[in-house]
Parts: sequence; structure tokens; C-alpha cells
Amino acid sequence: MALSVAYNTARSSLQASQSQMGVVSRNTSSATDPSYSRKIASLVTQNGSVRVSVARASSAALYAKMLETTSDASLRKSVLDGLERINQTIGDTYLNQSPAARVGALTSALQSYAKSPDNPVTARAFVASAYEMATSLNQASAKVQMVRQDADREMSDSVKLINDILVKFEAANNDVLRGTAVGADVSDSLDTRDALVAQLSEELGITVVTRAGNDMAIYTDGGVPLFERKARTVTFDRVTVGPVPPADRMIDANQVFIDGVRVTGHEASMPLNSGKLAGLSELRDGVAIAYEDQLHALAGGLIKALGSVFVEDPLAPARIAVNPAIDPNVGGSYDIIRDGGGNPDGDAAYSENLYRLIGELERKDRAFNSKLGLGATASLQEFASASASWVQASRQKASDQLDYEITLLGQASDLLSNATDVNMDDETAMMLQLEKSYAASAKLISVINEMLKTLLNMVG
Repeated sequence: MALSVAYNTARSSLQASQSQMGVVSRNTSSATDPSYSRKIASLVTQNGSVRVSVARASSAALYAKMLETTSDASLRKSVLDGLERINQTIGDTYLNQSPAARVGALTSALQSYAKSPDNPVTARAFVASAYEMATSLNQASAKVQMVRQDADREMSDSVKLINDILVKFEAANNDVLRGTAVGADVSDSLDTRDALVAQLSEELGITVVTRAGNDMAIYTDGGVPLFERKARTVTFDRVTVGPVPPADRMIDANQVFIDGVRVTGHEASMPLNSGKLAGLSELRDGVAIAYEDQLHALAGGLIKALGSVFVEDPLAPARIAVNPAIDPNVGGSYDIIRDGGGNPDGDAAYSENLYRLIGELERKDRAFNSKLGLGATASLQEFASASASWVQASRQKASDQLDYEITLLGQASDLLSNATDVNMDDETAMMLQLEKSYAASAKLISVINEMLKTLLNMVG
């Protein structure tokens, strides 16, 4: 009887060592998989026998922090990427291609024209500068519209990806629930589920709640359920024709809804606070619109200041164009600029109106909408320069914020990796220990077997 008990114990130990060695092998072969968490094989005594229970290394607090910093960094990156493109409208200050530089060049050309009002060369140079001014504003506005259209398209792509991830998550969560219910090893399924959640956190800010039976629920950082027993539907209709309308004219179809709840835009009841989707919304409906409004304000100021030179063109991106009446190449005349409704004698040296236009360009008390964030009054040159500074300051701020979030993400990821990743040295040491235990159990079984044979021979 004692030999039988010893044999069963040794056999149970041998099987347990085999199972533990299998877990160590899993850890070793998956050590380079970033979504894999270290598996821990523990011995559990049940009904007088020993079995192996497999768990996985995890840290709920570190995992939550990693999700949070991933979402924050994704938001900052989306905004910064857009601002980098918007900053191209300013370019290298030494190239004098920005709207601010063009205002300065326009003023200089007008001053030269005023000094030689009878010289067609200076008149031609001023008209050429006016065309460059209008082109600069329209190109800048077109660039901003392109940034907004691309953001709108990326929002659509993000929503499609979110829905796809939620479908996969539902399948993974069901696998976990089924395995947990029958006591199976669900550690790999938990890894799959966590990897999907991490991917989801790049697209939008989320919080997760683990419930009884290893069930998991997902909510946005604004509190809207994304997954509760089943995936919720995320909807968005992108703008496919024409420019993206301003935020104050944005229809509901151009915003993101989760299960019927609006989560983007100024009127969102439960808005997203982080993630790529929130960043794209902020770029499309906030930052880009603010700069586009500044460009339109500058264009409107030029039209008011130089009414004979510029006209409003609702079809142009910045709504400004050169008045064809001043361009001889299209049937106009430079005299319209020079005379400005005066000069009844047709004096070729008449410069009064040109100096008046200079005064209008340089007026420091020109009124602007203070909601643009550049002050209530300024000259056109000051306003254009302030607008350029606003873009660059916004870009620098976004860059600093992204650097900060990336640093936090790196720290959170490192801490989580230290807690859950596979350490090859530890696994090697564990394998050696298990091999010794396996050998000892095998030796014991061999000894018991010999003893049983001897006993049977004595009986026989």
C-alpha cells in the first residue's frame, strides 16, 4: 500500500513537472511577442493529487496607465501632424512666401509705386505683388481645407477600425468567458483580448472594467459604453463632396456617434477626451478652422484697405482675388490704382491716392474679431505676423505636449513590461529546476518499479 501511494505521488509529480516545463517552453518561444504576458504555472493540490494551474503575469494599474498614456499620445500626435502641414503655409521665413511676408512685400511695392506713379514698371511690380498676395492667401486656405478634408477622411477610417476591433474583441471576450466557465487555461485568450484593447486605446480614450467570470466591459473616457456583453455601433459619415463645412455649420452626420450618443464636436453630450479620433476632431473643427478664419480675416482686411486692388471672390479658397480692372493684361488699367476716383486732370505724377492706400495698409487701429485670438485691433502686417506666430506657437506647444506624453508612455510601457514580460534568465533557471525535479520523480518511479518487481518475485 505504501509503495502504491509513493508511486502515485511520484507519477503526479512527474506529470506536474511536464506541465510546468510546457509552460516554460511557451514563455520561451513567445518571449519576443509584444502582446504576450508571462505565464505562471502553479501547483495545486486537489483530492490528494497535484495539478498545475496556469495564470499570467499582470498589473491592472500599470495596464490602465498604459492605455491612458497611449490615448493621450495619440491625440497629441494627430493634432501635431496637422499643425506641421498647416505650418507649411508659413514655410521658411527667409523665403518670404508666407502671407505675412507677402503683406510686407505688397506694402513695399506700393511705396515704390507711390514714389514713381508715372512709371509703368513700378505699377506692374505692384500688381504682380498683389497677385502674389492673393495667391499666397488662397494657397494657404486651400492647404488648410486639405488638412481638414484629410482629417475628416481619417476620422472615417478610424471609426471603421474601431468597429472592426470591437467585433474581434467580442469574439475574444466570448472565448475567455467560455474557457473560464469550464476551468480551462484562458491565459492566451486574455493576451489576445488585451492586445485588442491596447489597439483600441490608440483610436479613442477608453476605460475597462473586469467583471465576474473574466468578463470585460469597455467605456469611452467620456463614459459612453463601447462594449457591454456585445459591441456597440460607432457611426460617422464623412464629407465626400466639396470642402468640410465650418464647425458652426457641421451637420450631425459629420460627427461621431456611439450607439446614438454624439461624442465629437462642440455640442457632444459625452465627448471623447483623448485618442486619435478626438485629436482629428480637434484638428478638423478647432485648430484648422481657427487658422482658416484668420486667413479669411486677413483677406477681408486687404479688400477693405485696397478696395480698388482686391475684390471678394467667394469661389477662391480665401475669398480674395485681384481686381481685373487694374490689370492691363486682361483689359484693365494701372490708372485705376493711381487715381482711385480722383485726379480729374489725369496727372501722370498723381500720387495722393497711392499714399492713401499705404496709410490704409499701415493702419494700426484696423478692427478684427477678437475671437480670432490675435487682438481686437492691429495693422494688416501686425495681424498677419501674429497669425504666423500663432501657428508656430501652437505647433511648438503640440510638440512639447507630445514629447511629454511619449515620455509618460515609455515609462508606463517599461513598468508594465517589467511586470509581465518574459525574462529568459528566469525561464532558463526554472527549466533547469524542473528538469531536476522531473529526473528525481522519474528515478523514484524506477526505484519503486524495481521494488515491486522484487516483491512480486518473492511472492511467486
